[in-house]
Amino acid sequence: MRRRVRRSGVTINAVAGNHVVMLGLNIDNSLRRGLRGFAIRRTDVAAEETFWMRGQKTFKSLEPTPAAGEQFSSREHPFQSFQWSDYSAKPDQEYTYEVIALYGKPAALEERHSASVTVRTEPVVGADHTIFFNRGSPATQEYARRFLNKWPSKVGQAAYDWLSRGLVEGICDFIARAKNERWSLKGAFYEFQWPSVLDAFGEAKKRGVKVSIVFDDIDNPTGPHQKNEDAIEAEKLKSVTIPRTNGTLMHNKFIVLSENNKPRAVLFGSTNLTENGLYGHANCAHIVEDEDVAEKYLTFYEKLREDPETSTQVSDYKHWTIEQTPAPAKKFSNGMAAVFSPRADLDALGWYAEMATAAKKGLFMTFAFGMNEQFRNVYSTDDDILRMGLMEKEWNGANKEKQIAAIRKLQARPNVVIAVGNRIPLSEFDQWLGELERITGHVNVHWIHTKFALIDPLSNDPVVITGSANFSDASTKTNDENMLVIKKNKRVADIYLGEFMRLHSHYAFRQAVKIFLEQNPGKSPDDFAQRFLVEDKDEDWTKSYFDRDDRQARMTRRLYFAGDS
Repeated sequence: MRRRVRRSGVTINAVAGNHVVMLGLNIDNSLRRGLRGFAIRRTDVAAEETFWMRGQKTFKSLEPTPAAGEQFSSREHPFQSFQWSDYSAKPDQEYTYEVIALYGKPAALEERHSASVTVRTEPVVGADHTIFFNRGSPATQEYARRFLNKWPSKVGQAAYDWLSRGLVEGICDFIARAKNERWSLKGAFYEFQWPSVLDAFGEAKKRGVKVSIVFDDIDNPTGPHQKNEDAIEAEKLKSVTIPRTNGTLMHNKFIVLSENNKPRAVLFGSTNLTENGLYGHANCAHIVEDEDVAEKYLTFYEKLREDPETSTQVSDYKHWTIEQTPAPAKKFSNGMAAVFSPRADLDALGWYAEMATAAKKGLFMTFAFGMNEQFRNVYSTDDDILRMGLMEKEWNGANKEKQIAAIRKLQARPNVVIAVGNRIPLSEFDQWLGELERITGHVNVHWIHTKFALIDPLSNDPVVITGSANFSDASTKTNDENMLVIKKNKRVADIYLGEFMRLHSHYAFRQAVKIFLEQNPGKSPDDFAQRFLVEDKDEDWTKSYFDRDDRQARMTRRLYFAGDS
């Protein structure tokens, strides 16, 4: 849901997903002088509960020694930013946000200009699309506050539930929709291991449901084949699983739900069925209630169960995926078109880059392993379009330093903001709470595992590209993958954008800390982080937000999220 209001020189542009409400703020230039920041008061309409939203930064003159992790009312210590998000919102709830511009001395702040907006968050379950994002951020101050920075395996179910935020439950509920022998569940998974989800398949089998899952059993040193085999044996699911032994990487994660041999819905996304995939790094599962799309995925499953060969010079399978799902798509079903890999060429990657290049105001993408050259070219375009990126790491494969340098060059552009996953390391004197690096033992991905692109998400014609494939050559030409292109669906775009910004805001700060510590040996996060609000009357905290050349793209972001670009 979107709603934009302007009153008394204050603009609020609210965008509500299901767990996140974003507020893009603006203020007339004539009202900037002496602005101390914004207080935000939230009212939960149904609960009739009103309170001031809270943050961690304080006026030093009022609170010089905040306790580690302590939060403060924005009425006393306002937000000095033109973008703010509520990450504590609940699905399908109505909220009113009052934004108040504060002036005067920190000890006696005055309310002068205000505006308010009322929005309803999206329900998680939708008629056509149901989307689950886990929290994907064990490296947070909130996790440390709640669970004292202990691994969830040491805390118990409460920690897992908080990290899942409905993702695991949503997958199990989808499986539970198959009631009896009239139903089937057919799909494919790269990592097929987590007990509670495998138990759900086992229970479906007991109900008479026709269950059939293709899993990666390709013999390579880094693959999950042995762990998959062990989990399948432990859960007694060998009779309903099919090993995929050919190919390079069977990277799919999808389930097709059918009734009386008629496909009804498909669940897909980036989530592997492992502890780290479900609870650790950022992931999503997306359910589409569309028979044509589900039919397309079922056709893909039928091909995968044949264990097609991909290593030959001319692979029939790679041409089959192009015939089944041409790129650019020739036909859309309710605004959706699937794209399957591996393919005989890079047509799909080129189509994604073409759509990204066509963005008129905003582009938002996640990159788990480096950034492909085609997208580095998109992000380096000379214009005023806001381009944001979220990365697990800046490089992949050879030429690590060269790739990192290329990302640093992009980050210096005034309309580009790229965040890279990281955590806050501590010294014994820091006033930050300790943060987990991971939730379990050895992991290949720590932070960002989602694979999606948002093209002009706040427009009336947004494009969302989402699925299992990284935006890379290998994911296009080598691996078994699936993606779905979704056009003109504002609800889907709003949900994805809120989750993107939640993760981006979190990791942008942590990456900045990491770079500072690398460049300043012996320093700590406290030396980098401006933990205090600007209160010198001669220092204008708003200046960078009105500077077109600001290297953090603050002006570009202010205009875009406030709806003024």
